[in-house]
Amino acid sequence: MEEEVPAIVKDPTVSLAYSKGRRTLDRVEGFSTRIGPDNVLRGGLSGPGHIVVMGRVEGDSEIQGTLVIGDGGVWVGDIVAHNILIAGRLEGGIRADGKVEIVSTARVYGSITSPVIAIAEGAIHEGEMHMAEVKHFTGRRESE
Repeated sequence: MEEEVPAIVKDPTVSLAYSKGRRTLDRVEGFSTRIGPDNVLRGGLSGPGHIVVMGRVEGDSEIQGTLVIGDGGVWVGDIVAHNILIAGRLEGGIRADGKVEIVSTARVYGSITSPVIAIAEGAIHEGEMHMAEVKHFTGRRESE
């Protein structure tokens, strides 16, 4: 009997990083650091560049670029970054100079501080939210 060979798994960052539906990622031209699905990083991350986490990080960050916690990714600790997009799980506080986007698959347990916060229907957030200013907008729907 032949041993079954596992199917090749597509890079999970491709659909997340290059989706034009994600406004936070429209200006990201590539990630300088990637924590893969089977990786665990214990300790802090800091510096310039964009980071995508598909695995697990336990520690704090101070990042000048965009941080993405992909679907299936987990971060335990506090995050400071320019922009933050969460599709996975976060247990800790968030502070962003730009925008925080929380998609429908996200689970966020901690405070969020950012001038712009977008939370999709279906996402879970337990904690406080702090915004420097409130921006009001009128929703637009495509004609049916």
